[in-house]
Amino acid sequence: MKMLGTTLALSVMAAAVCFASPHMGTWKLNETKSTLGPGMAKNNMVVYEAMGDDVKITVDGIGVDGKTTHNVWVGKFDGKDYPVTGSDAVGDARSYKTADANTLDMTIKNNGKVTGTGQIVMSADGKTRTVTLTRTDEQGKKISTTAVYDRL
Repeated sequence: MKMLGTTLALSVMAAAVCFASPHMGTWKLNETKSTLGPGMAKNNMVVYEAMGDDVKITVDGIGVDGKTTHNVWVGKFDGKDYPVTGSDAVGDARSYKTADANTLDMTIKNNGKVTGTGQIVMSADGKTRTVTLTRTDEQGKKISTTAVYDRL
């Protein structure tokens, strides 16, 4: 019985460490520090939160058409594709993979085809994160953007 209690305690601690990702929290776009590429949506607010064994990422912003956008991704940082729900003209699936303690690699897909790749890097002090993204527009042209977010 004592062994079962110890095993359970260690499992809970391991789960807590798993979600101790520095990316967790609410992030607001800092437009003055960002360089948003033409034809790219403006993601004003991004929230990373633990949802059971998964991570939930909620994104609210303004699309290139000027309309509000809202999309949600739920999955793991394991490099596998998970669906995006809501209004997201860029893709219908995303994958995230942990590159190191402060970096996530991201891939965006639409109908199984890669439409964008990027990297999310947390600052050393944990107060800002920088998202660099390159995607291909409908005409096949590469568009790049760098968005800087401040922790709320």
